Amino acid sequence: MKKILLSLSLLLCGISQSQTLNLQSFATGFSSPVEITHAPNDSRLFVVQKGGLIRIVNTNGTVNATPFLTVSGLSNGSEQGLLGLAFHPNYASNGLFFVNYTNTAGDTVIAKYSVSSTNPDVANPTGTILMTIDQPYSNHNGGTLKFGPDGYLYIGMGDGGSADDPQGYAQNMTINPSFPSRIFLGKMLRIDVNSGTLYGIPPTNPYIGQAGKEEIWARGLRNPWKFSFSKVNGDLWIADVGQYDIEEINKIAYPFPNTGLNFGWRCYEGNVSYLTSGCEPMNTMTFPLAQYNHDSGRCSITGGFFYTGTTYPNLQNKYVFADYCSGEVGYINDANQVVWSYDSLGFITTFGEDVNGELYVGSSGVLYRVIDTSLNTNEFQKNGIAVYPNPASDELFVKNENNIELYAIKITDLTGKTVAYQNSQLSSINISNLSKGMYFVTIETKTGNTVTSKIIKQ
Repeated sequence: MKKILLSLSLLLCGISQSQTLNLQSFATGFSSPVEITHAPNDSRLFVVQKGGLIRIVNTNGTVNATPFLTVSGLSNGSEQGLLGLAFHPNYASNGLFFVNYTNTAGDTVIAKYSVSSTNPDVANPTGTILMTIDQPYSNHNGGTLKFGPDGYLYIGMGDGGSADDPQGYAQNMTINPSFPSRIFLGKMLRIDVNSGTLYGIPPTNPYIGQAGKEEIWARGLRNPWKFSFSKVNGDLWIADVGQYDIEEINKIAYPFPNTGLNFGWRCYEGNVSYLTSGCEPMNTMTFPLAQYNHDSGRCSITGGFFYTGTTYPNLQNKYVFADYCSGEVGYINDANQVVWSYDSLGFITTFGEDVNGELYVGSSGVLYRVIDTSLNTNEFQKNGIAVYPNPASDELFVKNENNIELYAIKITDLTGKTVAYQNSQLSSINISNLSKGMYFVTIETKTGNTVTSKIIKQ
């Protein structure tokens, strides 16, 4: 995952309004962040470090000195380590959470932990292993686990590694007695953590009653490094890393089907035939909503989220993701097309979402907030009002083409705090005392109407 983006410009192809994204540094001091998440109704962010630490980031960007949890006994390969974290939907009352890691044998472990009863910033150090899945190679371990809108825990498993899925694990549905857990490779698992000794099987799982395979919800995945559920409607978005040419994004609308889905690998890479000998008919496969090839240095998708926040209306109804190798960030537009942006400054290893649906990315030692710096809103344009220059240094000017009677100018920061206000001489406002960053400027007319836009103080 090459290139962290400090500044992204996304131009909407075929859409009238341009959109500009930026990454704003929010917290620092991490080592190999691979997951960013939050507990239900919890404003803190939890950052998973591949080396074994889970760290807490507070709403002001400070990072707790004491880790939330330290997991030891990990493999340290490039695609191994502590990889995933999911909080129970009832975490506020039961304090349970689940992790995905690679142990020293190189196998995937799903384990359950609990938070301390006396300190919400620290977890109890000992967990309970729910399942161990044998891994034949050190790559394609997947790593993400998340609770779906149905309350079940979903676990994304890669095909076991190497290249071309040499043992055909992603399509295989026959248990090997010597390695029975390898039936789970290349699959999406779904379990009920609220029943059974360790866990139960959801009654609508497609292979219910077939011993050793009941956990399987879908198959045909190569390496679903990141998947996520939409907070708005529960839809599942899976970013599956491709082999030589195609990266794919799958969308499954909620409520989910009860039949076993097959996403096609290794019979198909994306929607293109790959190794089809012995494969089931094409019409039994579930093909991607969108895909892209390996032009321009692209090679590996880092899945993100369907934006559900409210701060940036232009991002709503878009699934945002990145390519690891090229450093591009993209999204799926309303026509299910990939729209790209490019920056050459580093790696993006993971996306995250906070309790309000706002997005973050992790890279190297930094956690960045994804922001939209589109300069004009429809309301400004409609009323012939504009603010300039943007970005601005010392003074912001107001353009008022229709000579509307204005009442006041107010500038607020991203938390909603008013940092500047003026109700006279409304042709400009001094901003020299503001810190660098993004702000909202609201202009109120004498009739009580308001228009708001965004500005960058440089």
